[in-house]
Amino acid sequence: MAAFHRCFALSLFLTLSLSSVQTTWAARHLLQTVPTVALPPLPAMPTIPQATLPPLPTTALPTLPTAPTLPNPTTLPPLPSTQIPSSLPIPTLPTMPAVPKVTLPPLPATSLPTIPTTFPSIPTIPTTMPTIPFFSPPPSN
Repeated sequence: MAAFHRCFALSLFLTLSLSSVQTTWAARHLLQTVPTVALPPLPAMPTIPQATLPPLPTTALPTLPTAPTLPNPTTLPPLPSTQIPSSLPIPTLPTMPAVPKVTLPPLPATSLPTIPTTFPSIPTIPTTMPTIPFFSPPPSN
């Protein structure tokens, strides 16, 4: 199944590449060719007559009816009153259960390693190049 997908992807890539090459070649060919015959001029645009519209009919707006007169009340009815208590009864809280005392096991006694107070000396790097016997010049006769 994976081989089919790879083969399909490869063939699709190859097809797109070749079509791109052909398209590029055709576009370049069209750009390099010179048109042989000029196009004829377009005909002149005819003038369109302006249409005249009849006037819109005018109608008179109907008169609005007069608003009825409402009686103007001078006194408002009293609002209903409710009795609000000054304090509410407080319920009693339930007793809290006792929490058991938990004891942790003792920590294991492990000794920490001691930190050394003196450090070993750092080795020195030789600064002179040792002589190699086969690089020396041959003895003279």
